[in-house]
Amino acid sequence: MRVRDWQDIVEDVVDSGVDPEGWRAVAGDRSGGVGEDMYIGHPVGGVYQIKTFAKNPYEVRGVGTQVARKIDDEIGSYLPEQHDAGRFAVQRPPEDESDAEQKVSNLEEVLKAHSDAPTTPGDLFDDVMEVLESPAFGPMEYDQYDRPEELDDLASTFEEAEELLDTELDDLVDEGDVDRGFY
Repeated sequence: MRVRDWQDIVEDVVDSGVDPEGWRAVAGDRSGGVGEDMYIGHPVGGVYQIKTFAKNPYEVRGVGTQVARKIDDEIGSYLPEQHDAGRFAVQRPPEDESDAEQKVSNLEEVLKAHSDAPTTPGDLFDDVMEVLESPAFGPMEYDQYDRPEELDDLASTFEEAEELLDTELDDLVDEGDVDRGFY
């Protein structure tokens, strides 16, 4: 198991080349310590675990690893389905000004179409992500104040990765002097 910077893991998701709509995620507070845990998975793109913390309001640090090559029935039962309310997306910036202008034009058309017809928030979200060419998006179970039960289930399933990433993140927290506060 290779532990890497959390941004490298997100880059793996972006570069995976799998169906962008197939991703699912679960996230919440870390079980012990500062920060948050996240699992993001795709049926053929794999399952990744990321642990992050905000060193300050402008800087996020963290670690992650791939914990499975695909989603099996057990792992899939811990990740939300399409009908669940929460959503997430991974974005990449436009390549240049021309690309940005084209995306804005396409986005305007999507918003106009949705304003003229009955639609659901989920359909709007999906259409916006497609226009913006999001490399990964889908349903997400997230609790900003606690841990979803599914997060604990995944942590138990990937116990070795959980312990290793916790140790690595604790080292980053110590190196970042996060416990000192601001002077």
